[in-house]
Amino acid sequence: MKLKNTVLLSALTLCGAVFAQAQAPEPDYTLSYNVGVVSDYRYRGISQSRLRPALQGGADFAHKSGFYVGTWASTIRWLEDMPGGRGPVEWDLYGGYKGAIAKDVSYDVGYLRYQYPRENFTPSVNTDELYGAVTFGPATLKYSHSVSNLFGFANSKNSGYLDLSASFDLGSGWSLVPHLGHQRVKNNSSFSYTDYALALNKDIDGLVLSAALVGTDVKTYVAPTNGKNLGRDGLVLSVKKNF
Repeated sequence: MKLKNTVLLSALTLCGAVFAQAQAPEPDYTLSYNVGVVSDYRYRGISQSRLRPALQGGADFAHKSGFYVGTWASTIRWLEDMPGGRGPVEWDLYGGYKGAIAKDVSYDVGYLRYQYPRENFTPSVNTDELYGAVTFGPATLKYSHSVSNLFGFANSKNSGYLDLSASFDLGSGWSLVPHLGHQRVKNNSSFSYTDYALALNKDIDGLVLSAALVGTDVKTYVAPTNGKNLGRDGLVLSVKKNF
């Protein structure tokens, strides 16, 4: 009888622990970090690092209400490629709000500031955008609208970027991410273009390995230093650690 009671008591203790874990309250906020390296920093299909590797990292704060803020930075080369230009870093600051509309339907709205310390151009390449996104199942449709000149293009305020992407869970940490986007540069239509990508990712306990085929339909974005098309098709490899 004593053995039977001991077994029963152990079972009840285990059930109680499982129930307590299941009922653990949602934390008020989370704070996460990421660091990584890429073989080529592509942004909207265009290389920011002269088709060379870049170091990257960021931090994010998310409140359970849906509010979030974050920052992210990467080494770049395109500013220093311009005559008389300087600025080896892109530093992004952003904040917004995420919420649910219905089952499997969510939204994300926010503000993003692209800051280039030490940049010395007129108009400034520093850029401000508002964005809104709707996610349905694995697919996300997002629109970004510039409320300043766009990356130094004169009279380009109110430019827009529309993109459609998806993330398909293949199991065992694998995912497939297709992407299609179009950048409209207001009053600079010859620089408007379409970009596309297909990435295969592997998540190993927060270590994310990625291989992506990336490209655009343009020939106008050329590095002054070597004449290479910064939007040409290419394979981009990356390693990122999430904490």
